[in-house]
Formats: sequence, structure tokens, C-alpha cells
Amino acid sequence: MSADNKPKKFRLQHWQIIALFLAVYDAIAVNAAYFLALLLRFDFQYSHIDLRYLIAWQHFAPVYTIICIIVFYIFKLYQSLWRFASYHELVRVIEASVVTCLVQIFGTMLFVTRMPISYYMMGAVIQFCLILFVRFSYRFVLLLRGRSDVAATVPEKNVMIVGAGNSGQLIARDIKRARELNDKVVCFIDDNENKWKRYVDGIPVVGGRDSIMKAVADYHVDNIYLAIPSATPEQKRDILNICSQTNCELKSLPGYYQIVNDEVSVSQMRDVKIEDLLGRDPIKPDLSDVFSMLHGKTVLITGAGGSIGSELSRQVASHSPKQLILFDIYENSIYAVQLELKEKYPDLDLVVLIGSIRDSRKMFDVFEKYRPEIVYHAAAHKHVPLMEDSPCESIKNNPLGTYKTAYAAMLHGCERFVLISTDKAVNPTNIMGASKRLCEMVIQSFNEKIKEGKADEIPQLFTHDGMKGMPDEISKETFKNVKTQFVAVRFGNVLGSNGSVIPIFKKQIENGGPVTVTHPDIIRYFMTIPEAVSLVLLAGTYAKGGEIFVLDMGSPVKIDTLARNLIRLSGFRPDVDIKIEYTGLRPGEKLYEEKLMAEEGLEKTANNLIFIGKPIAFNTDEFLSELDGLMTDAYKNKEDIKERVKSVVKTYHPKENVN
Repeated sequence: MSADNKPKKFRLQHWQIIALFLAVYDAIAVNAAYFLALLLRFDFQYSHIDLRYLIAWQHFAPVYTIICIIVFYIFKLYQSLWRFASYHELVRVIEASVVTCLVQIFGTMLFVTRMPISYYMMGAVIQFCLILFVRFSYRFVLLLRGRSDVAATVPEKNVMIVGAGNSGQLIARDIKRARELNDKVVCFIDDNENKWKRYVDGIPVVGGRDSIMKAVADYHVDNIYLAIPSATPEQKRDILNICSQTNCELKSLPGYYQIVNDEVSVSQMRDVKIEDLLGRDPIKPDLSDVFSMLHGKTVLITGAGGSIGSELSRQVASHSPKQLILFDIYENSIYAVQLELKEKYPDLDLVVLIGSIRDSRKMFDVFEKYRPEIVYHAAAHKHVPLMEDSPCESIKNNPLGTYKTAYAAMLHGCERFVLISTDKAVNPTNIMGASKRLCEMVIQSFNEKIKEGKADEIPQLFTHDGMKGMPDEISKETFKNVKTQFVAVRFGNVLGSNGSVIPIFKKQIENGGPVTVTHPDIIRYFMTIPEAVSLVLLAGTYAKGGEIFVLDMGSPVKIDTLARNLIRLSGFRPDVDIKIEYTGLRPGEKLYEEKLMAEEGLEKTANNLIFIGKPIAFNTDEFLSELDGLMTDAYKNKEDIKERVKSVVKTYHPKENVN
């Protein structure tokens, strides 16, 4: 017989050894329990035990042992992982004990002799305790050993739980039994006065949110866990604002669904994010209509390497477009997006192009070759201070680039053109905001001319970059068939986007400070990148032409408060560990941003947090004529370009002219 064919030695697995040990123990325990019950019945005097009772116990013991082992096996008392024993295992032990108790009662009465009532009662109780003890003591010993091991390597941390309801109680219990932690829940906080000065699992409820600061000091709290998943965003914001004034690490239970899905545990807690301090629910619209619209379409995204453009690319790519074209001038960022999408969607027809929206010939070539049906125009210069120093570049790139892209889209059968705008376009005090208002006016003008059937009257402003006469070959019939719907999407500051305050603040904190804030009273509206992208996508479905879509971003946030909360969330004390410096308002910067101009009304959409701003009427012919001259001045790098922009954008008031 070859070595490979030699019979293998039989070896019991670890769980089988444990099961065998438990079976032997149970065989002894079930009989010892009822023998002890006899001793108790006769005052622990063996010689006083009635001989017929002793003989009955002896005769029934072998049968009872076998029946107990079978019953315990049926109730899976030998298959459970007792190191993780919990409520479910306890229930099974109780059920098995009840069944075997009935077997003992009826078995002895029917086949042996009637035993004293105290024998049955005390025997059942003793058997239950012995069976339960050996199983749960294993878990208890492991828990103590794990705790001691953790305590030797991890310092103990005192935990405060905000919320003494079901979630808070489950979190506290999970902390107690978690081997990986050396945390100790020292107190609860709850706004329900009926719970104050009472105890939950032996832990005091010390008061409401007003007691947080005092409790942190009294109980030397290190970590604060927010366990109120049903709280409104405003309530969470208020509580977190109080907690963030401490030096404690903050964690939060994400949502109510954890309770429904029985997922409440320490592992479900997450670090408090700066978005939690905004005080509103994130917008999660139904995007089914959006993605049915994108399915099978050719989609072009300009500025696809940026924060909004890259997220747009991901969202569109995930819903089976016929072809996705990414366009950007900066190769490094768009290359990263290309690699990501190729890896995640290998079957996607992905085209990545490098070029500038200011290049007329390039834009016409792109639309001529690929014929995109939907365009998301995210390419733009957006940094306020940089554009103040280079105002002509802002005009060349933003309104002129938008004009060229929109013109090419109009002439090549594009169905929808969505412009990414900003709240800085409202009553702008900086050239970047004014340039984005010009972009909005461009698409509004295009839309107006198309509705009037006068698309051929839109001037061909391409002489500035050497493209004179290039579109002249387009027939008048082409203009008659134009049906492009142009819309704009206006939103506030995007959390985590390139150049936004959060990444800047985080980097300053990592470097030890100082954190620089321009003014203690400056406020801004904020939204997350997914919210911004959802709004952009929805605009494409709601579009009828000429609208400016606006997101209800809730209450504005003070940048100074945002900076201080971020410092605290990073584990430091503002003005103590990390200094805050006020640098003064930058050129073109204002203390607050508006979402709509006073003249613009609000019209609801199917989503009650997304609105349509009624466009301000202006003379499109006059505007397009002025735009031609503005473009000429921008390419000549005229120093008075801001004054020229002011004459076109009536709501533009440069910072130096604002009282």
C-alpha cells in the first residue's frame, strides 16, 4: 500500500472534545442534582433517606441519563459556541431543563414510584444551575481573561453615552462584553427627566444635555458616544456642538435602521464627521428617473478630474451609458479617474480627452466626433483669490469656455446641457462669482434664442482665439433643428472638495496650526459632494430650459465655529493646542453668500428640498453684443476688465465698492 493510501488516524476535533466533555459532565450532573434533592429533602442525613426513594433514584438514573443526553443534543446544547453564549443559549438551556424535568416527574411516577414534591422541585432547580454553570462559566472566564489581557496593553477609557434608550443600553452592554476594548461606561445622558438619578444596568443617568460638561469633568470622561439614532439632524447638531466643546473623542450611531436590523454595537459607532454639525438631513433624492435617462446615452463631462466632475463620472458610469466622455485640461487628476473607472467598469465605453474648453476647434471636433446627448459642464476656474489677481483668465475660461462648449453642443444635437454654477454668482463681489453669473446668462440667452426659433442669431464669438469663420459652413437647417435644453445648477460650498475650507483646516491642524479664518463672523452654506452631484443629475431630468436649480442647504454655518469644531473633533483645544488666526477678508470675499437674487422667485420641484429660481429677465441681444466686447477685452488682458464686467453684470459690486 502506497503512502498516500495509508488509512488516516482518527482524531477528534476541538469542538468534539468539548462536546464529549459536556456530555460526560451532564451525565453526572443530572443524576447528582436529584440525589442532592433527596439529601435536601432529608436534611442532608443519608441514613434518613427512605430506602424506596433511594432505590427508585438508582433504577431511573441510567434511563434518565440517556434521555437527558438526547434532549440536550436536540436542543443543540453540544453544538453551541459557548465562548459567545448569550440570551439565545440561555433560552435553549431553560427549554431543555423543562423537558427533562417533565421526563423525571412522569418517568418516576409511571415506571418506578412517586417521589416527594420537594424532590422534583429542588432537583429541577439544581440541575438547571449545574447545566447552566458549566456552559456560561466558560464564557465568563474567557471574558475575564480577555479583559485582563486588554487591560495590560490598552489603557482604560471612561465612556459617556448620550441616550439612555434601547440603543444606549445595547451599546453599554456591548462595551462590557467586548474583549478588544478596555472601556468603561461611567454615565448616561438623556433629556428625559423621568430617567434622571436612576440607573440603567447599574450605570447612572446623570441628567440632560445641559449636564454634559459637568459630567465629563466629574466622571473623567474620555469618549462620548451619541446613541440617539432617531434624533433629528438639528438635535444631533446641538448635542454635538456641546460635546465638541470637551476634549473627548466623539462617536455616533449612524441611523435608526441599526435598531431595526439588530445591528447596535460598538463596531457600528463611527467617528463624528464635520457634516454631522450642519444640522440637516443629507438630500437623498430618487434618482431612478435620472439613471433611466442616462442609460444608453452618450454623456460628456467637462472638468471631469475635479471634485464634482469626478463624482459625476462615477455616478454616470455606474448606470450603463452608451459612452462616457471625460474632458479636462489637467491630465493627472483625470488620469486617476480613468484608472478607477476602468478597473470598476471594464465594459464601459470610456473616452478620456485632454483639452481646454477655450479651444473652439477642439470643442467642435469633440462634439462632431462623439455627438454627446447630455453634457455636464463642470470645467471652470473657481478659486476666488486667484481669480481676483487674474481677472481676464476668469473671463476667458468661465463665460467664454461655457459659450464655446454650449455653442458646439447646440449645433451637434445635444439634448441637455447642465451648467455647474455657484451661490457666489448671486450679487457677486468678486470676479469669479461675476464670471459664473455671466455663464448663467450665457445659457439663459441660448435657451431664450432657441425657444424663439432664433438660434441662428446667436453670434459666433470665435475670432478671439484664431477661429475666424470656422462655423460658417453650418447650414441654416441645422439651426432650425436645435432643441437643446440649457439649465444651471447653483449650490454652496462643497465639503471636502479641492480648495474647500475643510481640507485646508485639516492640513493646518496636522501641521500644528495655526488655523486661519478670514473673519470671525463669516458664514457659508455647505453641502456634501454626493448632494451636489445628485442635484446636478436631477437638473437634467427636471430641465425644461433656462432654469437655475437651487438646493435648500439649511442654515448657514459660521466658518469660525466650523474651524473650532474641527479642531475639537481632532482631539485638540482651540486657542490652546491649536491657535486660530483671523487674517481679514480676502479680495472679493464677502461675509455671507445668497442662494438667489432678490428678484428671483422660488418654484418647487418634485423634491421639496430642490427649487427652481425664476430667471431674471434681461435683453439677450444686448447682452450677447456686450459679451463680444468683453471677450475682446479679456483676450487683450485689459486692466479695467472688472469695470467692463460690472457694466454687463448689473448685480456685480466689486468688494472695494461695498460699504
